[in-house]
Order: sequence, then structure tokens, then C-alpha cells
Amino acid sequence: MINNEKYINLINYLKDLKSAAVAFSGGVDSTFVLKAAKEALGEKLIAITVVSPYIPKWEIAEAAELVKELGIKHKFIEVPIIDEIRFNPEDRCYLCKTGVFTLIKEEAAKSGMKYVVDGTNADDTKDYRPGLRALKELEVKSPLLDNNITKAEVREFSKELGLPTWDKPPYACLLSRLPYGTEITEEELRKIEEAEKYLMSIGFRAVRVRSHGNIARIEVDKKDRKRLFDEELLDSISKQIKAIGYKHVTLELEGYKMGSLN
Repeated sequence: MINNEKYINLINYLKDLKSAAVAFSGGVDSTFVLKAAKEALGEKLIAITVVSPYIPKWEIAEAAELVKELGIKHKFIEVPIIDEIRFNPEDRCYLCKTGVFTLIKEEAAKSGMKYVVDGTNADDTKDYRPGLRALKELEVKSPLLDNNITKAEVREFSKELGLPTWDKPPYACLLSRLPYGTEITEEELRKIEEAEKYLMSIGFRAVRVRSHGNIARIEVDKKDRKRLFDEELLDSISKQIKAIGYKHVTLELEGYKMGSLN
């Protein structure tokens, strides 16, 4: 076990739950929580992953592989695009998390798990995150937030534990790529997923494709912007993303910024 007061407190916090279902996306935070929960709870633990049009297929596949490597029972819940968020309202995250975590709680109860826990960390309260209200209302436990563990600390602990996600770029569901008030369709989400997958395949790890109708607006990590200023690469990116279904391809000059459509 890591000899750190915060980590020890986290393990004791999880032990006190007796049993838990971890809402597992395969990201940095939920992977760390799942690993710590395995140490604290042993077999009294399951991982639950949501399968939906707004979650990339590659991310679901990565989540499945991670849970398999950790040797934890894994369940999947199919979640469609619910009518309440069809036109991407400003409280979309609240409505979506309310629906999703209600289903996760039901699945957890069926499996005999007393609590549902998620990967919200201490830094998440600094951004606009209406979904946090839904978690509180549904009494979902957030062990990282409750123990004041920051994103940087999650990465540090994950590295010590040998988790492959310790340096994984931040990610969010594909709905965050659409401006509020935009109709959400599976075709639109497919285009975003394919465009981001392509950009990742050519080496841009922290990347977003913000979708504005027939315009794709690319955001890459600030330190990766210089690499984009190559005529052949720009032509190739434009051609590939237009082939996916966009008419115009633009670049956000300031680079990737979390929650830029908030």
C-alpha cells in the first residue's frame, strides 16, 4: 500500500462502505478509484460501465480491458439518448447523470452492492459541472472529493500503483462537443468520434473536435499547436475530417481548453 496519509484515508473510507459499485469510464479518476476499491473491498466490488452513443467505442473497449486486468466483475448498462437532453439543454449534464446514475444504482442493488461510487475529484468543483448536483441528490459517494484528492494526486498515486492511465489525457463524453441548444443525433456523435479518433491516431493525445453544424473546430493541447503548422499535415487533416462528413475544418487558435463550450 502507498505510504501516504491521503491514500490511507481513502482506503479506510472505502473499507467503511463494506461493498460498492464503481461507475467506471476507464478514465484516470475512475481507474484509480477502482484500483483502490479493490484493495479496500476485495470481492465486495463490481465495476459498472455505461454504453451509449455519446461514449466512444474505443473508450468502452479500453474500460473493459482495464477491468479484466484488475480482475473485477464488470457489468455494462445500455443507455440511449434520452428525450430530456435531445436538444442539449444547459442542464444536460444534470439530467443525463440523474438518468444514468439511477440506472447504475438499480444495477448495483441487484448485485448486492450497498453504495455507488464515482471518480469526482477535488478539482472538479472548480469548473461548471451541473452533474455534481445529481450525484449529491442520488447519494452517490465521491471518495476522491470527500478526501480532498486532486487530479495531480490521482495521477501521482496511479503512477505509483503502476496503472497505465496515470498520464492519460482528460476526456469527457461526446455531448460536451456540441453547443447548448443543438439537437443531438447519433450521426453527429459518430462524426465527432471518428474525427477525434483520427486525430489521436496521428499523435494528438489531448484533442477535442467541437461540432458546429457542418463546421469542425479542432482543439489540441497548447504545446501541440506548433506541430499543426505544417502545410501537408493541415491538408491531410482537412481532407480526412471532410471525408467524415464536415464541410469546413477550423482550428481553435488558443488550443484545448476544458469546458470551452460552457
